[in-house]
Amino acid sequence: MGTLWQNGIIRTMEHAHARAEAVFTEDGRIVDVGALQSLIKAYKHRIFSYVDLQGGTMFPGFVDSHIHMMGFGQNLLRLDLSHATSSDQLLRQLENAATALEDGEWLIGEGWNENNFSDKHIVHKDQLDERFPDRPVMLTRICRHAMIVNSKAMQLAGLRTSTPHPAGGVIGKDERGELTGLLLDQAQHAIQRVVPAPTEAMLERALTVAFDHMVQTGLTGVHTEDLAYYGSFSRVLRTYRKTFEGKKRKFRVHHLVNDAVLDDFLVSRQAPSEFQTFGAVKVFADGSLGSYSAWLLEPYTDQPENRGVAIYSPEALKAVIKRVREKEMTVAVHVIGDAALSYTLNAIAAYPPPEGKNDRLIHVQIASESLIQRMRQLPVVLDLQPRFTVSDFPWVRNLLGRERLPYSYAWKTLLQNGLACAGGSDAPIEPPDPLLGFHAAMTRRKPGEAHAGYHPDEKLSAFEAVQLYTQGSAKASGENARYGRIAPGYCADFTVLDDDPLSMEDPDGLLQMKVLYTVVDESIMYARSAKDRLQES
Repeated sequence: MGTLWQNGIIRTMEHAHARAEAVFTEDGRIVDVGALQSLIKAYKHRIFSYVDLQGGTMFPGFVDSHIHMMGFGQNLLRLDLSHATSSDQLLRQLENAATALEDGEWLIGEGWNENNFSDKHIVHKDQLDERFPDRPVMLTRICRHAMIVNSKAMQLAGLRTSTPHPAGGVIGKDERGELTGLLLDQAQHAIQRVVPAPTEAMLERALTVAFDHMVQTGLTGVHTEDLAYYGSFSRVLRTYRKTFEGKKRKFRVHHLVNDAVLDDFLVSRQAPSEFQTFGAVKVFADGSLGSYSAWLLEPYTDQPENRGVAIYSPEALKAVIKRVREKEMTVAVHVIGDAALSYTLNAIAAYPPPEGKNDRLIHVQIASESLIQRMRQLPVVLDLQPRFTVSDFPWVRNLLGRERLPYSYAWKTLLQNGLACAGGSDAPIEPPDPLLGFHAAMTRRKPGEAHAGYHPDEKLSAFEAVQLYTQGSAKASGENARYGRIAPGYCADFTVLDDDPLSMEDPDGLLQMKVLYTVVDESIMYARSAKDRLQES
């Protein structure tokens, strides 16, 4: 027996003006969409329940196309450094947190960003050593491509002044050759190998709090990449399956498979399920702009000697993608700098994906006219993070200079060139809240700011912004025949808002908009209570 969803606006996302009065679902699938009375007449003997949309607006379920769900959950449970506005404030947070730890227990913090500091000062290991001489400290930058550690942590990891830079990474040293505690990209692995692995109970708690948070933001699923961390591939996947068993917690989890665990994945012969699917092989081509490790064709404007970090040489990158093709799989390549993008396109052109499949390019923050034209010739989908625009501007201007900015964070230009684009947050780097993503895509400014937006010509329409998280995410995972629209045969996954983003005049209205329902597989996973609405009125 099925469910009739009525008393709201149904945005089917077939085009910007497509809407309906009601939807009839059955066994987790959409059976019909249309006028309310027509559906009641056609299916009256099959309707088991009615759901009142309370005048809200129903969309296909919002899906974050690029996230680290386990990492986001851990961030909710760990020391959050993302709100620190100076290095002194960060150090005070660490001192307060350490009082609750056992002797010798690791002090771990997440999310620092020196661009938000009034002094722009990156904490040095000496400052940590002074306060924590006997306790290992690991502080991960918001981009996750850099960390600061103290001497105790480096001692446990075997890092010394004589330790060479690993391939694709940098061990920070000062002008005298002394260690600073700063580790970029692959250099972080030395520390990660000696940090005590979380228990499966801890991992399950992290996923549970992440789920609770995400369904409240309207997310019905995510594309996540975290199988290569937290101890082992098998224990992470086992925790996902235990947490999202398809009953109490229904949530669509599409896993990217990190290249580091590809062999383990293939040997394990993992079969997809209704709520756990597997996609492309995740490969890192470079680092991040904030850590000066994004791989650029020309040097950073404010660091003329630096062009970033190539995780692989151009030939090694080709070899990695060739290896993936031998397994008849697609790739999802992290590309932030234009050099990373260029050499990745070379590799994909040399070793194209299986017939009918698409590769994924993640971030694509710096491009050019020629690189856009090359992308148009290849079967690729772009994973974009609209919130990066408002987080990275205006400081990114100093790194890239004026000439590169027109094709940086150029989401509208990419769409106008016919490139398929998906939308996500890269949480825990940005909040996994689609409404904040829409706002950033449409305004290109932070909430509370009143200017015209950073490079306002690149603003998206409301329909384009919502498309990123519906049809775009479905296209990225190759599941656009099941998700991304409200149409017969599609999965009954819905996000219901208390207002309509496609008809509002002021995009700032998104900041007050609320999620009424999050529906996965025809089951309501989140419903905003009447008590919540009363308290806000």
